[in-house]
Amino acid sequence: MKELVMTCDEIHGWMPDLAAGFQEATPAVSEHLRACSGCTEKLEQMRQTMALLDEWQAPEPSPYFDVRLQARLREEMAKPQRGWLQWVRQPALALSVAVLLIASVTMFRTEGGMHVRTGPKEFASMPVAAEPGSAVGDLQALDKNGELYSDFDVLDDLQVQQDVTANP
Repeated sequence: MKELVMTCDEIHGWMPDLAAGFQEATPAVSEHLRACSGCTEKLEQMRQTMALLDEWQAPEPSPYFDVRLQARLREEMAKPQRGWLQWVRQPALALSVAVLLIASVTMFRTEGGMHVRTGPKEFASMPVAAEPGSAVGDLQALDKNGELYSDFDVLDDLQVQQDVTANP
């Protein structure tokens, strides 16, 4: 039976567990490590890194750390809370917001300075571009060609045929 040959990418996935000692090397992994010097070197570097991490000791905090932290927390809690209207009290920001508000209302009301919209009548006279075949496009076509369709005898004949088939 032929053994599977492992690639470097497959070995790289196993290396953290091998370096930490969580997993033993299978015969295929051992065979690859004997044949590939790059993977062997990388595994050795990982083992050295793991050994250094095992020796590392976390530094002890300063004996006054807790005292200073508690003092800082009390200072922060004592500061006045800034509300959402606090920004209005800053004159430059308030002035710029007011100017933007006035400009936007003016542009909306005058439509670029030409005239003032007074009601929905103006919207009815505004042309709306609609794609043919859509509901709006079909309604526009019917409205535009209403007289043509009202004099169209074929529609009357079609209605008569539908009535005959519906009531035999």
